[in-house]
Amino acid sequence: MKIRRSKERGYADHGWLKSFHTFSFADYQDAAHMGFRSLRVINEDRVDPKMGFGTHAHQDMEIISYVLEGGLSHKDSMGNGSVIRAGDVQRMSAGTGVRHSEFNASADEPVHFLQIWIVPDKRGYEPSYEEKNFTEDSRRNQLRLVASRDGRDGSVRVHQDVNLFASVLDEGAKLNYENKEGRHLWLHVARGTVDVGGTTLDAGDACSLSDAQALSLVARKQSELLVFDLG
Repeated sequence: MKIRRSKERGYADHGWLKSFHTFSFADYQDAAHMGFRSLRVINEDRVDPKMGFGTHAHQDMEIISYVLEGGLSHKDSMGNGSVIRAGDVQRMSAGTGVRHSEFNASADEPVHFLQIWIVPDKRGYEPSYEEKNFTEDSRRNQLRLVASRDGRDGSVRVHQDVNLFASVLDEGAKLNYENKEGRHLWLHVARGTVDVGGTTLDAGDACSLSDAQALSLVARKQSELLVFDLG
């Protein structure tokens, strides 16, 4: 098991935006942390009220937004426009090219969210968009599938061999996940504290496991996490 500590991440403070980068992104470049399998970006962003990212372009990337607190307003060149909140998972396949903007939907409260990029299995897909809500009860003390290649169990679809699970854990709750041969896991702790195989992971920490290693953890306090099962 390899550990990626929160304090080791890249960090950018733009005043209105505080952003931690698990992997190389923008001005933060680290040859040892360019991604994990097809997982390319996990940015933990906090955006001030009324502020955000103006219209900009993306291409050939699967972009997932996962809101932890507040509301994130989205508009794109495909005609989509909505506000996503905690429990919502938004997927935008940039494909041949798309333009979009993201702003804090509140005039007085910050928004806290994870922006995730996954490299698609090929270039040139038609751009597309999808968002779904996953209630806290559906994620409580279990791994709820929220994104997958085939969209099973009501998850959003991504153009890659990946299963993304989300979980909200009560203090003392345990989770086990049997990883299969040839698969690779990335665990990101969004909030709280969990113990994984005797190692304590706090908010912003992550770990990776490969092949037939099982993921077994217990929450030391109320926690929220994402687990990526990657080919």
